[in-house]
This record gives sequence, C-alpha cells and structure tokens, in this order.
Amino acid sequence: MIEFLSSYWLDFFTTVLGLIYIWLEYRVHIALWFVGIIMPALDIVLYWQHGLYGDAGMACYYTLAGLYGFYVWKFKKTRKLKQSLPIIHMPRKKYLPAALCFFLAWGATYYILITWTNSTVPVLDSFTNALSFIGLWALARKYLEQWFFWIVVDIVCCGLYVHKGIPFKAALYGLYVLIAIAGYYKWKSQTKITKYERDKC
Repeated sequence: MIEFLSSYWLDFFTTVLGLIYIWLEYRVHIALWFVGIIMPALDIVLYWQHGLYGDAGMACYYTLAGLYGFYVWKFKKTRKLKQSLPIIHMPRKKYLPAALCFFLAWGATYYILITWTNSTVPVLDSFTNALSFIGLWALARKYLEQWFFWIVVDIVCCGLYVHKGIPFKAALYGLYVLIAIAGYYKWKSQTKITKYERDKC
C-alpha cells in the first residue's frame, strides 16, 4: 500500500484538488480559481512524467489562466448593470471565433507534439488541450455552454488517462462527466439574462 501511494501520490493529491475545484465550479464560487492555480501547477509535473506533453503545456496555461479567471470574476462588471458578470448564454457572434481558435490551437499543439516530443497520443492530447483552452475562456466569461466543452474534454481525458496509467486522474475525469452534466443544469437555473441583453452589456 505504501509503495502504491508513493508511486501515485501526485496523481491522488491532484485528483483531490480536482474534486474540490469541480465542486467550487458547480457552486459558482470564486475560490475555484485559487485551486485552479495550485492544481495545474502540480499537474505540469504529473503529465510530463507520463509523456502527456500537451497536457503539461496546457497545465502551464491553466496556472496563468487561473489568475485571469479570478480577475474577471472579481473585478469585471457589466457596463449597463455595474454588477459582477452573471451566468449567461454564449453569444452567437462568439461561436465562429471560438471554433477558429479551437482548430488553430488543435493544429498548432499537434504540430508541436509531433515535432518536438515523443508523444504517443498527439491527436487526442492536442484535441483535449485545444478544447480546454476554449472551455476555460468560456468559464471565465461565465458562459453556460462552457459545460458542453468540458463534458467532451472529460470523456476523452478519462480514456486517455486510463491508457497512460494515471488511474486516479482517469476516475476523476469520469466523475467530471457526471458533475459537468449536473453543473450545466444548475447554472442553467441561475441564468439571469438573455443572449440579447448580454450582447448589449
């Protein structure tokens, strides 16, 4: 047992942090961003050790994005309402730019992985990273649809981490799928303004 924990302690610890993170996200609690800084900083080491170089790079982005997310949630106000950003639908005008950013990020990450690393899963590793990039941006803006991005990411990551021998993380992402579905409905019930109203803010 001790040998098992010594081998998987980082996997286990970041999994616990991940559970705290998703619970705080579900509750729409700003403390999620503090966990969202610590957890990915540790994930950099975990993913690099298992050859998930794309995920390691994405964890660097998560660490920095945690600071951005905290700033937006804490200080960003709607121009009209002068209140903290509410949970809203993603404006339709954002769909095309988000899609373009996703495909560009996917292609760029894939190229980096096959050119400068020995990654054995470059397609899936780059896919989850590109979609996570969009998902984290949508979370920072409190777009309801961010949950859809995470559901796809979580399903793919669950299988990927099983394949790479990171069992606790794989189980965490399997649980994330269920929590993301519940989170969507919770956030949906708290959506206060329409897409048209947000576009005017």
